[in-house]
Amino acid sequence: MPAAMEDQLEGVVRHLVENRWPFRLHATYDETITRALNVYEAVNREIPFEGLHWFFDHCETISDRNIERVRALSGGIAVQNRMAFQGEYFIDRYGVTQAQRTPPTRRMLELGVPVGAGTDATRVSSYNPFLSLHWLITGKTVGDMSLYALSNCLDRVEALRLYTVGSSWFSSEDGKKGALVPGQLADFSVLSDDYFSIPEDEIKHLESVLTIVGGQVVYAAGPFARLAPPPLPVSPDWSPVKKFGGYFRERDEKRGALKISSRARSLVRHRHHFWNFACNCFAF
Repeated sequence: MPAAMEDQLEGVVRHLVENRWPFRLHATYDETITRALNVYEAVNREIPFEGLHWFFDHCETISDRNIERVRALSGGIAVQNRMAFQGEYFIDRYGVTQAQRTPPTRRMLELGVPVGAGTDATRVSSYNPFLSLHWLITGKTVGDMSLYALSNCLDRVEALRLYTVGSSWFSSEDGKKGALVPGQLADFSVLSDDYFSIPEDEIKHLESVLTIVGGQVVYAAGPFARLAPPPLPVSPDWSPVKKFGGYFRERDEKRGALKISSRARSLVRHRHHFWNFACNCFAF
């Protein structure tokens, strides 16, 4: 980052912090994160960041030292499942050892940094959260390559927490949504199978068969199809969904119907309203 860009960044960050406006910066490589943190720390010495929900997106190669610096500035890190699609390419370029902690999600949690999960929707992946949950839990790419040792994988509760309670911190709505408890927003989904008991490799095939937002049905399929509202226009209009009709669905060969398990009672907080600056990297 040239000195002129650092000066420009400092001016922008100073303005945001003075006005207590949350902000985010997209950074994949540790070198970029280091330079940004140098600027943030300089501003923080004059105008403390404490209590401001700022964060980095991506952070695939962030070092432990920089995770600690993020924590010291009361920041968070939003991770996406880009490696689920790019893992093989990353290993070809940087090697197996580097891929073992790309991104170091487990270490972020151990060091006490707020972490939220997303998909990088419309850029790399779709909005489908179950592809991302499968990657967080198994450490596998969509091509079935194992990227991580078990030490960098999450269990199902931990992964789901990043998508719900964890992610609410990033929109400054922690305590207001993300958990099915009294006093919080009660949006929920009924899933096509039991997230907590199906084999890990089936998690990526889950989908909602009923989604409730604000007390209204916003999506319904399978046994709930009669409750479905009219479909929304496909956006962006070039999305493959417009041509192919949505995600792959496993169908019963005899009846041609969507297979819905009798255990389809897993409830997942599914819909969040989230501000962003012209990028959907942290889309849910």
